[in-house]
Formats: sequence, C-alpha cells, structure tokens
Amino acid sequence: MQIQLKNRGYTEQRSPTLNTVLMIEETLMNINEVITIAELKRKLPKQVMHQTLMKIIDYLDYSGKIIWYEDKILWAFNPDSKLKNRGLKVR
Repeated sequence: MQIQLKNRGYTEQRSPTLNTVLMIEETLMNINEVITIAELKRKLPKQVMHQTLMKIIDYLDYSGKIIWYEDKILWAFNPDSKLKNRGLKVR
C-alpha cells in the first residue's frame, strides 16, 4: 500500500527533508493554538517553499498529527504512548 497525498498540480514536485518535517512539527507543537498557513510560515525559523510546506501539511494531516480545515491548522498528536504509560518496554 502506498501513501496517497493530495495532488496539488504543482509542476515541480519536491520531497521535503526530514529536518524540514521535524522543524514544522516542532513549530506546530509549540504553538498550542489554531493558526493559518500564512501564520505558520511567519513563525518558522527558516523559510520553506510553499509546495514543500503543503506536502508536509498533507502528510501531517494523513498521519493524524494535525487537524487541518479551511487553511487553519492545529497540532493534535499526543506523543505519550499508552504502552509507555503502562511501563511496557517497546523495542
């Protein structure tokens, strides 16, 4: 099974680096409020191309880490695993 993200019709499809994905995740995680794409761009420590940002937003939405509706984003992922809370060791 292949992950299918939205086809946005961009002529040039770039793949984001892991560092860029992590930078956006960390920024969203620390904001703790609903923001727009434009506000997110302003709050990022480095500039990110719009196509790259949208690909990451699509991925975070697909993976359930964000709630995204009409250009507004909210971080929704809880990194505390239920297994971790029960003291189980996970390999």
